[in-house]
Amino acid sequence: MRLFRGRLEIRHLKTLGPLPILWDRWELAAPWRPRLELAALLDAVSPRTELVLDLKGRDKRVATHVLEALDPHLGRRRFTVCARHWSLLDVFHGRPVRRMQSIGSARQLRRLLRRFAGERLDGVSIHERLLNAESVASLREIADVIMTWPVNRPERARELLRLGVTGLITDELAGLAGAGVPEPAR
Repeated sequence: MRLFRGRLEIRHLKTLGPLPILWDRWELAAPWRPRLELAALLDAVSPRTELVLDLKGRDKRVATHVLEALDPHLGRRRFTVCARHWSLLDVFHGRPVRRMQSIGSARQLRRLLRRFAGERLDGVSIHERLLNAESVASLREIADVIMTWPVNRPERARELLRLGVTGLITDELAGLAGAGVPEPAR
């Protein structure tokens, strides 16, 4: 979820500052490429579908705009909001929204475990390379939900589920399902 020119766009790709060119390490996209906006997504999906919205960047305006868009739906639909920066998640405090801290590095994991020792988090979303028996056990002590990305190999998916991960984020859904990867236990 990114804020661009006052619109909430659902995309992973970044822009080159004010330029509308979309890019990431492995992809470059044309600026005229259609961009899905949050309002259109909310209109298109079933109210029974829980949306996981990953807020990108540090700008609190992203979180504020997302909350404004979700507000009419809160209490009638389920939402999970994920961000690397806790200040973005603070915007949703006290609202019926699951807040998940995103962790992409060993340093971020160590900081999270220190900061929230003895507390409970709704959940974490963490890069799969950071997960082993020890890190999952530590996260289970503070988080109700552990989601991980990118999980594209069936053997790794099964290993993570055995360790206690509760959600897998994948680019290969058909491949994981076709390999008999079970759904995580609830």
